[in-house]
Amino acid sequence: MLRRSATGWRQPVAEGVLEGRVALVTGASRGIGRAAALALAAQGASVAVGYGSNADAAGEVAELVLGFGVSSVTLGADLSDAEQAATLVPRTVEALGRIDVVVNNAGLARDNLAMRMSDADWRAVIDVDLTAAFVVCRAALRPLLRQRWGRIINVSSISGVMGNPGQANYSAAKAGLIGLTKSLAREVGSRSITVNAVAPGFIETDMTTTLDAALRGRVVEAIPMERMGTAEEVAAAIAFLASPQASYITGHVLHVDGGMGS
Repeated sequence: MLRRSATGWRQPVAEGVLEGRVALVTGASRGIGRAAALALAAQGASVAVGYGSNADAAGEVAELVLGFGVSSVTLGADLSDAEQAATLVPRTVEALGRIDVVVNNAGLARDNLAMRMSDADWRAVIDVDLTAAFVVCRAALRPLLRQRWGRIINVSSISGVMGNPGQANYSAAKAGLIGLTKSLAREVGSRSITVNAVAPGFIETDMTTTLDAALRGRVVEAIPMERMGTAEEVAAAIAFLASPQASYITGHVLHVDGGMGS
């Protein structure tokens, strides 16, 4: 089935298992967030495209979302500021009428050995990767509890499961997301709200393209599947956890890592 966007661009639309639902995806202007926004739109969800600074890239994603015959809006916010993070849910509801799915994907990395890591770099990563996710979850819980249905998917990392040298801040934040996920799942499961996490391994994104050839080779050697993953493969896991087919899965951490964490 073909649908026309506001600009006339056309794209096939998948059967809408999320038809009528609204999703908020943070960090959706690129990488995993971009792929997740499109995967959810392909299932029929309207999408609020959260972004930090690249309004043009977010606008491009929103235009692609429109190509699936659903609605979209771009929402800019500095997630290092908890007050700005807290506005994303009410702004989504104001623009798109409701909220059903939350994907906390936004994150940053400021790597260094622990003994050389500054307080500022520690706080920056914790603020964006963990605190902002909590603030968004907290804001979403009221409307989700009221409607007795919802999906929250937090994007953690294999670094939060196994740890990684030079990433004490990032690993701590991503491990914190797993704890947040499991706790919220127990709090809201009786209201048909599921809370899950995905833990990507090494994925072909902007964060991994800067690896030098030697390090990249060592990384790939450590992956049983002998390749890096794609943003679309992570997005497929996110879309599944958002779907009705995942209605009895909650408090789970789904590894999308080519076997690294096995």
